[in-house]
Amino acid sequence: MDVETLKSWSQFGHPILMWVLLAITLYAGYLGLQVRRTRTADKETRKELVPKQFHIKHYQLGSILLALVVLGTIGGMAVTYINNGKLFVGPHLLTGLSMTGIIAISVSLVPLMQKGSDAARYAHIALNASLVGLFGWQALTGIEIVQKIVSNF
Repeated sequence: MDVETLKSWSQFGHPILMWVLLAITLYAGYLGLQVRRTRTADKETRKELVPKQFHIKHYQLGSILLALVVLGTIGGMAVTYINNGKLFVGPHLLTGLSMTGIIAISVSLVPLMQKGSDAARYAHIALNASLVGLFGWQALTGIEIVQKIVSNF
C-alpha cells in the first residue's frame, strides 16, 4: 500500500473509533445508573444488585474510555494535520477538545466520590451528561465531515 492510499484511508479510523466510544459511553452511563440504583436501593434489592459489581465495571470502563477518548482526539487531530497540513479550527475540533477536558475532569472526581462526596458525585453525573450530549452532536457533525472526505475520493 502506498503512502497516499494509507493517508486517505487513515481518515476513517477516528470516526469509527468515536462511534464505538459513543456506544461504550452510553453503556458506561447505564452502568453508572446501576451503581446509583444499588447505592440508593432498599436492603433486599441491594442484596440482589451488589453481586453484579456494577461499580467495578463502571470504574474500569470509565478508565478505558478516558484513555481512548484522549487517544482518539489526538489521533483525529494528527490524521487531519497529516492529510491537510493544518487543523480546521471550528466547532467539531473545539467541542472535541472540550469533551476531552470534560472526561478528564469527570474521572478526576473519582477519589472524592470514593470518600463519599455527594458534590463530586453530582458534578460527575452533570459532566457526563454534558459529555453524552456533546458526543451525540459530535457524531452528527462528524458524519458531515466524513461525507466531505468521501466526496473527495
